[in-house]
Amino acid sequence: MTVLKEGFPFIFIPLAGAGILIFSSRLESLPKTLSIIFICIGAVFVVFSLFCVFFFRDPKITITQGDNIILSPCNGTVMEITEENNEKVVRTFLSVFSVHLQRSPVAGTVTSVVHQSGKFLMAWDPKAHVENEQNIITIEAADGIYTVRQVAGFLARRCVSWVKQGDVLETGDKIGMIKFSSQVDLHLPAHTVINVKKGDKVEAGITILGKK
Repeated sequence: MTVLKEGFPFIFIPLAGAGILIFSSRLESLPKTLSIIFICIGAVFVVFSLFCVFFFRDPKITITQGDNIILSPCNGTVMEITEENNEKVVRTFLSVFSVHLQRSPVAGTVTSVVHQSGKFLMAWDPKAHVENEQNIITIEAADGIYTVRQVAGFLARRCVSWVKQGDVLETGDKIGMIKFSSQVDLHLPAHTVINVKKGDKVEAGITILGKK
């Protein structure tokens, strides 16, 4: 397992702060009460740093192989499966305990990456996928258009895309991450046969979300 570079500031800055506080707590001129407070705050910083190592983890996985399969672009729990504008849509909720990087569901070419400013509603708010800040990654595959929407939320204030227009992707390639928690929507062609249901746990690059 490795750690995503986006997590480095969240890991090393609190660790540095903890080191300064714990070192300062040992100064003889410092009142004992203040020394204890410094140690407690330093311990909180260490715990937060360790949590961020866990949160920004990038576990090694084996990408699922197969003909005509569509893989989950994210880790999380399926919130909703619906049909909109002649497309099928699978919405997945990511908790703070989920792996937060996203992967390409299919092989294809990135035709656009669009940032949409917006609100930071809770993921389960029915308007979140429309009104929240998000990145929209559109991938053209042999059988149609696939769109991955990285949707920000109440805690997740930033969506990061690692791909750009013209990039050629293989199924399971890393395409971005969401910092701290929210949802990922996958828009699929209408002919797709969906293999999951509401409440199912899915894993990026591993779970077969559907078939072409």
